[in-house]
Amino acid sequence: MKIFMKWGFLTLIVCFSLLQADIIHAESEKTKREEMHNFLSSVLDISKKNTYPNTPSMKEQVEPNELTKELLEDGKVKINNPHLIKMLNETDLRPSPLAIGYRGMIYMGKWPLNYETKEQNINWQYQKINTNQKDNQNGYESKNIHYNQEKERAVRGALTEKVDYPNQIKEMMLFEAQKQAELPLSFDTVIGEGTDMNLSYGVPRKKVGIVEAYAPAVHEKGKVTFGDVYLKLKGSKKEIVIEGVEKKEVGAWIPIQDRLSITFRVQ
Repeated sequence: MKIFMKWGFLTLIVCFSLLQADIIHAESEKTKREEMHNFLSSVLDISKKNTYPNTPSMKEQVEPNELTKELLEDGKVKINNPHLIKMLNETDLRPSPLAIGYRGMIYMGKWPLNYETKEQNINWQYQKINTNQKDNQNGYESKNIHYNQEKERAVRGALTEKVDYPNQIKEMMLFEAQKQAELPLSFDTVIGEGTDMNLSYGVPRKKVGIVEAYAPAVHEKGKVTFGDVYLKLKGSKKEIVIEGVEKKEVGAWIPIQDRLSITFRVQ
């Protein structure tokens, strides 16, 4: 009886601890959602007001032709590098069905084959790009201040590691990051001089009001797979052979195009 009561008491303690952990986790998630909501409420879409017309950086994905699709489906390593797919599309392979005993290996070089995303975070204050100030220290009533871009500012992202074929890797990372974030991303974006938004803040008398604008950016992290690419021909059969496969951790900061995070404070 005592043993039963002891186990029952221990079970009760464990259940209480698990319930407490769930409550703490739920409160933590609630806090994160509230913080995200506060950030999003201060993020402006300036795509219609931006005096610099940014062009979308996302390129159309290269679709594999029938032969390339066949080669990719039979390959053991996933390939989604659009530059390699384009090269395969342009490769004309027509071995004769009567080419008995024919063998060949065509080396196409070392390539970044694919990128796999692992983690993504958003820094809503990636780079400060503007400050507006209203001095009301000698005023007798409240005055208004609003965001107005005083100078043209370019915001550039970059890879956080040194890798071979950086432009190809940036293109693959941009495509995957765009799918995850569902935001207009670009490694280069510009906020034009004179960009203005109908958003004002009251500056009390005897105070100085400061409006600061930040360009947000996505921090993307994942893995790139590299390999030596060969086309193997054997009679009338064709296949892709990948050798020397290696994976490398890679990260990047990718600005969010035509978005600004605004903060207001008085002092």
